[in-house]
Amino acid sequence: MHDLRAQFPVLERVAYLNAGTNGPVPRRAIEAAEASLRRQLEAGRSSKDFFEEMTGRGDELRGRAAGLLGAQQAEVALTGSTTDGVNAALNALDLEPGDELLTSDEEHPGVLAPLAAARARGMRVRQAPFADLADAVGPDTRVVVCSHVSWITGKVVDAAALAASGALVLLDGAQGLGAVPVDVKALGCDFYAASGQKWLCGPNGIGYLYARADRIEGLRAPWPGWQVLEDPHDPLDSPLHPDARRLGTSFPAHHQVEWAHAALDVLEEPGIERVQALAIELAAGLVERLEGRGVEVAPRGRSTLVSFVVDDQAAALERVQAAGLVVRDLPGTSYLRASVGGWTTDEELARLTETVTA
Repeated sequence: MHDLRAQFPVLERVAYLNAGTNGPVPRRAIEAAEASLRRQLEAGRSSKDFFEEMTGRGDELRGRAAGLLGAQQAEVALTGSTTDGVNAALNALDLEPGDELLTSDEEHPGVLAPLAAARARGMRVRQAPFADLADAVGPDTRVVVCSHVSWITGKVVDAAALAASGALVLLDGAQGLGAVPVDVKALGCDFYAASGQKWLCGPNGIGYLYARADRIEGLRAPWPGWQVLEDPHDPLDSPLHPDARRLGTSFPAHHQVEWAHAALDVLEEPGIERVQALAIELAAGLVERLEGRGVEVAPRGRSTLVSFVVDDQAAALERVQAAGLVVRDLPGTSYLRASVGGWTTDEELARLTETVTA
């Protein structure tokens, strides 16, 4: 993966192990964004041609995201973030006071904040252990809202069991899309909300929402605007788009879209499946190293996240950062978390282990 590493200048300075927050930025992505901004500066950004190109490139991005999700382009909407996608799905559904929303005990604020807002509108929110979610689905459960991959431990949800539960399933894919293979049809979920800035190395401000085709009809537009209208020239009377575009919450800037495209180009050149497989393999190797040195690793699944226990979180984080390793702490836990990418090297993981156990 030498050619892939060469695309990320940050790797010349540090071992970047925090794509679970924000992925490293490819050089080519910045070049694409700069070219777009330069064009806007010199040629303007108000022409019909420019506007049509913006919308067309956005649609192309939806198509590329659909390919990564195992979906059709018509099932994908552009959002601003994973949280935008979670909010969009919950607000589009015909939920009523008293309906139960089930979630897990390992969820990110990007899931919990939208659930808190739903609870304020009268819905009931119940939590269950991540591993026991499917068994916790009850007769009143309308929607299960949980992570595909836990941001805390790296566990992978039993999506098949959730799909068989009878409840609608909304997955938070922030630590899924780009990190591990995703096939929404195989997962059986009804909605999948994901980020563009993490494992896909795109800009902040772009996210993707999958909605299963047979669930879209009848959904409200959670963020009404021209982008959700079939005929934006007749906004008072236009029907909504018949596909997932009715759920869109964002019209990203042209330079952000070009950045996202270029980052996908970088990841797809070596083969994104190959990048993901290597990252999963390297993460498993890090677990073996840490456990071999007596470090407690959080129970996890086949993912790219490795969370491990340290005695003094602040001191350990400072020591790791001083060694040129970028990881993160998880507030409220005793864990440090390493996000292992296909751009990571075995030497970097050996150095992390040595630093943690020194």
